[in-house]
Amino acid sequence: MSNSYDALVLVSFGGPEGRDDVMPFLRNVTRGRGIPDERLAAVAEHYYHFDGVSPINDQNRALLAALRDDFAANGLDLPMYWGNRNWSPYLADTVRVMRDDGVRRALAFVTSAYGSFSACRQYQNDIAAAREQVGVDAPAIDKIRHYFNHPGFIAPNVDAVRQAFSGMPAGTRLLFTAHSIPVAMAQASGPDGSLYVAELAEAARLVASAAAPGGEHELVWQSRSGPPSVAWLKPDVSDRITELAAAGVPGVVVSPIGFVSDHLEVAWDLDIEAARTAERAGIRFARAATAGDDPRFVAMVRELVRERTDAGSPKLAIGAMGPSHDVCPAGCCPSGWPARTG
Repeated sequence: MSNSYDALVLVSFGGPEGRDDVMPFLRNVTRGRGIPDERLAAVAEHYYHFDGVSPINDQNRALLAALRDDFAANGLDLPMYWGNRNWSPYLADTVRVMRDDGVRRALAFVTSAYGSFSACRQYQNDIAAAREQVGVDAPAIDKIRHYFNHPGFIAPNVDAVRQAFSGMPAGTRLLFTAHSIPVAMAQASGPDGSLYVAELAEAARLVASAAAPGGEHELVWQSRSGPPSVAWLKPDVSDRITELAAAGVPGVVVSPIGFVSDHLEVAWDLDIEAARTAERAGIRFARAATAGDDPRFVAMVRELVRERTDAGSPKLAIGAMGPSHDVCPAGCCPSGWPARTG
């Protein structure tokens, strides 16, 4: 694989930026899954609570600004672009601009640190589809590896957990959350199966061992969106908070380790729903911050670019799993969604 690149593209999920955007955005997210508008309307209420604005786009703008400053300060001259899966700026439009700007080969930094269909393979499919839309002159785009155990991702989460524990009562439990996915999708992730869960568990272990009293913690799940007939990863974070309160645990610190920034799933499912669950159950609640545009996270992106462009740069990773592969095996991480019939 060539190590010569002439651009970096930030690839993300996307989010609405006004009330009129919400339903079209949700239809984009669920396209092909046969979810009726009445079910989407219930989810839309979460966005309307924030006047239809997801925090993710502003988070990405802040990250891009920080990356440009960091790259310039460290002598890395690489034009930057941004394209989303589900909302403007759409990835295909961005790839078209890249082609018109003369970009021939780019690296893609995806705002997901883990493996699985939805966290990795689907983004690679998005890149391939965008290039196909643009045509034969579209730039080649290589996705940067998983970074769940990179020190630049772990360190900000460690500090965030420590800060969240400040003022919490003795005996507070640490819960790490990530977006639940269908069990079949999780089991299909990676060549050895269950890569998504394994990488999340390792990231949680690394953060807890450095930040939590005794390193005690649990990995729980949030934001389930599938039909009851499909098994998803559990326990749900709110269910677990209720159980812990009933067992006499005085408080919980929740760290959204599965997210790199404050998506709506963090702002609603944790800051609103999980916090309300804790209040009703009579248990103290604190939510740790995400990495966002922390300077260490920003520097991590630069280091990931360096390792792909400079053969002498180390591949940084901590813990037992080591750095992940640069190129995913062909056919890895199928969706696991049951086939639609009728």
